[in-house]
Amino acid sequence: MARETTLILFKPDAVSKNLTGTVLARFQEPGFVIRGIKMLRFDKALLDEHYSELTEFPFYPLLEEFMLSGPVIALALEGEDVIKTIRAMIGPTDSTKAPKGTIRGDFGECNRINMCHASDGPESAAVEIKRFFSEDELFDY
Repeated sequence: MARETTLILFKPDAVSKNLTGTVLARFQEPGFVIRGIKMLRFDKALLDEHYSELTEFPFYPLLEEFMLSGPVIALALEGEDVIKTIRAMIGPTDSTKAPKGTIRGDFGECNRINMCHASDGPESAAVEIKRFFSEDELFDY
């Protein structure tokens, strides 16, 4: 097992529905620890950078509208195999296809309004964490 840190973004729907604490508690149950957490609003430049691989798709304007609609919470979470485990806990992107018991299956609405973003691998996690946190905003235990 590898000790890793991943980035999770609580999307505007998680924040507006006041579900961030509920979801965070699920993430902490396996023993994962918070290295950094903060609330922010995307601007267009940051959004385009974060979702750069999606900007050319026809659905991107709707994703952009949603992600700019309210604040998000950025979370750097650390633990053994945290990336794989968190992605399994979140479930597939389309909340309508996510099984009950997953974050998206329990709380998401659709393919776009789906509670959380989570890094898909160690390399993307490293890039994404640097995008949202400076070194002095990350803490070791």
